[in-house]
Amino acid sequence: MIADEIEKLLQEYHRWLKDKTTVKTIGSDWAEITTPYLDRHNDCLQIYAKKDGNRFILTDDGYIINDLLDSGCPLDHPKRKKILLTTLAGFGVQLENDTLTINTSAENFSMKKHSMIQAMLAVNDMFYLASPHIENFFIEDVTQWFDHSEVRYAPKVKFSGTSGFDHLFDFVIPKSRLSGERLVQVLTNPSKDQVESLVFKWLDTKETRPEGSLLYTVLNDTVKEISSNVILALSNYHLNPFAWSNREQVRKQLVV
Repeated sequence: MIADEIEKLLQEYHRWLKDKTTVKTIGSDWAEITTPYLDRHNDCLQIYAKKDGNRFILTDDGYIINDLLDSGCPLDHPKRKKILLTTLAGFGVQLENDTLTINTSAENFSMKKHSMIQAMLAVNDMFYLASPHIENFFIEDVTQWFDHSEVRYAPKVKFSGTSGFDHLFDFVIPKSRLSGERLVQVLTNPSKDQVESLVFKWLDTKETRPEGSLLYTVLNDTVKEISSNVILALSNYHLNPFAWSNREQVRKQLVV
């Protein structure tokens, strides 16, 4: 049965996450958590944890923001800052002096650590194409296309998965008389790591959504060609991928 298959996939994901995560003591107060999730440089994302009384502080030590600044992506523009803060707020992450931080109790540690990783990936992905010569971000282009095409949507909606983790999706198109609920996720830089994260997010969320709910994945192909392996992986898990250049072919499916 499909439920048994999904349960097996979720167990395999949890096993992979546990096996590939390492913890090392830094100084007398901090622990360095190295995760298997990769940034755009194919380096493993790291989180630093410190106990503060009965609570814990999680931080990226300024890595994500400083990496973007070093890559020629200034964040002092009001529109970019607003997008950044909105994205972080969706995961419950704060920005303090260019550092991503989150406070948590011991009971919520795993969930908050998950939120921190997802925030780091989201910000890293969102600004992947940013440069002084690019005025609009890809997700803004998708939003403008939705508005122009009269697609009904709610942006940045969070759902809880069967694991208990919360997952943020870029858009949700409500159920209509002709179509069921449709979730839309944008991949600015379609990569193996982004695909694996999205597959888990959808499998974990799908069982909690109304019957007939679908996920559509918008793939940015404006800079480089999308790997056939990326499209195949997304298709195998019924994530309905489509390249940005082919968006008009799926417009009717999103409008109804």
